[in-house]
Amino acid sequence: MKIHYAILMCCALVACKTSVTHPSKIDTQQHKRFSLKKDTYNFHLSETCEKELYISNHDQTNPKKVALYLENAHNVVIDGNGSDFVFHGTILPIVLNHCTNVTLKNFSIDFAIPHMRQLHITEVDSLNNTIVGKLFPEGNYKVRDGKLLFYGEDYEDIPVSGIFFAPNKRLTYQRVELPFEPTNVKELAPNVLQIEGMGAKPYLKKDERLVLRNYLRPTPAIFITDSKNIKLENVKVHNAYGMGLLAQLTKNISLKGFEVAIKQGSERFFTTQADATHFSGCSGTIRSEKGLYEGMADDAINVHGTYLKVIERLSSHSIKARYMHPQSWGFSWGKAGDEVQFVAAETMETIGDKTYRIEAIKATDSATDKGAKTFEIRFSEKISDEISGQLNCGIENLTLTPKVIFSHNIIRNNRARGALFSTPKKVICSHNLFDHTHGAAILLCGDCNGWYETGACRDVTIAHNRFVNALTANYQFTNAIISIYPEIPNLEQQKKYFHSNIRIKNNIFETFDEPILYAKSVENVIYKNNTIIKNHDFKPFHWNKERFKLERTKNVKIQD
Repeated sequence: MKIHYAILMCCALVACKTSVTHPSKIDTQQHKRFSLKKDTYNFHLSETCEKELYISNHDQTNPKKVALYLENAHNVVIDGNGSDFVFHGTILPIVLNHCTNVTLKNFSIDFAIPHMRQLHITEVDSLNNTIVGKLFPEGNYKVRDGKLLFYGEDYEDIPVSGIFFAPNKRLTYQRVELPFEPTNVKELAPNVLQIEGMGAKPYLKKDERLVLRNYLRPTPAIFITDSKNIKLENVKVHNAYGMGLLAQLTKNISLKGFEVAIKQGSERFFTTQADATHFSGCSGTIRSEKGLYEGMADDAINVHGTYLKVIERLSSHSIKARYMHPQSWGFSWGKAGDEVQFVAAETMETIGDKTYRIEAIKATDSATDKGAKTFEIRFSEKISDEISGQLNCGIENLTLTPKVIFSHNIIRNNRARGALFSTPKKVICSHNLFDHTHGAAILLCGDCNGWYETGACRDVTIAHNRFVNALTANYQFTNAIISIYPEIPNLEQQKKYFHSNIRIKNNIFETFDEPILYAKSVENVIYKNNTIIKNHDFKPFHWNKERFKLERTKNVKIQD
């Protein structure tokens, strides 16, 4: 067992006042169960360990300050028995690294001072272009030279953006996130601020909450990497300065009763800075059942791999390829024996309809995969003559793709979208409630030009879900409640189809507007036995006036 695991478990357990055996005596090679006394446990910066960690879809700033770090732990159960874990400062609460058969259960994660704050609007003066609001949580702010700053134990941030919530904790109708650029901020009383330069805009109303934030995402609440057979049961994340859960390069993850949710009785309107759950380059089966995802500043779940961009053809059997997105690099991309395919970025078509096996792969800009951006990859057989640095193409690891079961979950009152799936393996999205997602409820995507998130869906069932007033604002990829929207720069030149075999059946759509299904570059779609119930909860506004809008599709069957 790694020394950091022992030290940090010791710190945690001593702080928790438990009678658990000293961690230095724990043999993680045998099944062990650690049961904590139900309590509130506070974790401070002085109790953390600094670790160099590269986390997909997060800021690659290092080192990370980790509170509970488990490395090479096997056959372990940690039961919080309903405990609350409260963190102080910019801390990564929990890391599982190269762990097998680990279960985390029955505890919550929260931050004493969240990086995001909300402003309860008490006055709107459109004539003088000002608003007055009260901060929550209170304290830990400064007004300096007319600028608002939030601070904690180890940070001082300027909010640059605002998300608008109605008093019922739903995001406001037709108002997407906007820059927070006041001309002046004045403190009228402790935690009461007058903000100039926002009152004249038709964005804010009395008793709405303006959630203020920046776009940083240094750490998730839980980070799982290079692990296998991980279970999270009845774990609640109330706040994180990133995603609620980020898992990468991990096989078989089960979430049962996992929540990214507002603490019961709390006045907060928000939870995480980004997605509730996010899975990058995973395999096996991802299972999320009976979860609750609300108040996030992004999606409830996103499942994808990562395209590397081919930057050079080295030989008939080898290439050089690179991570492209600034938040996705520094971690292993593949290993010998993995199956891959090449994709033309302009048309998102596979090149040559052929897959290849990696014979060898090594980082070229780092001694190991850790911190690497560029890789030299050699294949067992000759690669297509088309593949070169001039073509603008990407490479996808098909071995690191998972099956997904997303069922009996509640997704509500979040910015952007509900569920995103980008995997060729079977996806079952069933018996979920999508309640007032601000953008599309479900997105099937794929992108080798911006986020570089793979890949094509080949077997998706969307069944027995209930959609309630999704799409109350316009965001990217929100062409309908269910949006099949791969990013394809040159659709006109595309000859093949990106997605295929999508079944949408036995769902209920309760909506105030028209667009139900948008599909682009997809073949074999079945839409049947679905119920659409129109309401007058909001005024229709969406630019898409078609219930079913299809662009370059084949074999689509729609049966109302």
